[in-house]
Amino acid sequence: MREQVQRASGGLQLRVGQALRDKVAGDDAVERAQRIWGAEGERWFTPQDPVWRVHADAAMFPAGVTALLQQMLHPLAMAGVAGHSGYKGDMWGRLQRTSDYLASTSFGTIEQAELTIGKVRSIHERVRGKDHKGRPYRASDPHLLMWVHIAEIDSFLRGFQAYAKAPLTEQEADTYVAQAGVSAKVLGVLDPPTTVAELQERLASYRPELETTPAAIEAARFLLLSPPLPWAARPGYGALAAGGVALLPDWSRQMLGLPVPEVVARWVAHPLGHVGTATVRWAMAGLEQRRSTPVSPQAGAPHTERAS
Repeated sequence: MREQVQRASGGLQLRVGQALRDKVAGDDAVERAQRIWGAEGERWFTPQDPVWRVHADAAMFPAGVTALLQQMLHPLAMAGVAGHSGYKGDMWGRLQRTSDYLASTSFGTIEQAELTIGKVRSIHERVRGKDHKGRPYRASDPHLLMWVHIAEIDSFLRGFQAYAKAPLTEQEADTYVAQAGVSAKVLGVLDPPTTVAELQERLASYRPELETTPAAIEAARFLLLSPPLPWAARPGYGALAAGGVALLPDWSRQMLGLPVPEVVARWVAHPLGHVGTATVRWAMAGLEQRRSTPVSPQAGAPHTERAS
């Protein structure tokens, strides 16, 4: 009987893990993972580096929700998403492209990373227009790229510190910010922050530019309340989304019209985030993927101080 229960549990774990992987990375996830993890060549980072640890952790699931919600608050960034991404019709495709970008730039060879960044830069050159107030925007604008970058890595860092089994030390957190800036600089971000203190200063400097736009409210409601998922999957997604909302600063939740007071975020949404992240970690462990250990960065590669 015990063996039957273990087999059933293992089968469930594998099915859930496969479903998550397919949603986040696409139907060809196994092949693409092998290309990234199995490729030989010089890399920017190793498995011991903070950027690798953060971006490989299950905490990225709720933190990804946080990042999207935070980025929505810049009206020009939101206008670009609303006007060009087609997120409602292709939410999972957009997530898979983002996942591929993060995997290539965090875990891939420098050649893979630069090729991926080059493709994104080419797309950015074509993304331009005006927001609902007639203000022009272009995705390649370094100022706008800076906002997207800092909102993203602040969210990822918040998520890891809140939901990972072993949060980063203060020194490791600074190293994470610096390492995340390596690919951002190649993408077009000018002088990305290299410490948590600098990151917080940059975020504060953008506060006067942030707005609650109709497009942001619509996108937030779609992301949190109407994701294209079967009903059976929505409770699990809801736990992750709640965890993502809990990570937001209180002022961000207020701007987005999310009725989640700080006490509710701390005692309800945050625990849900823990449950959701733990479930993802359990499910992904069931895949038992065999990844080859990549070579270490070599002399001449962009680098930052590594965690001990």
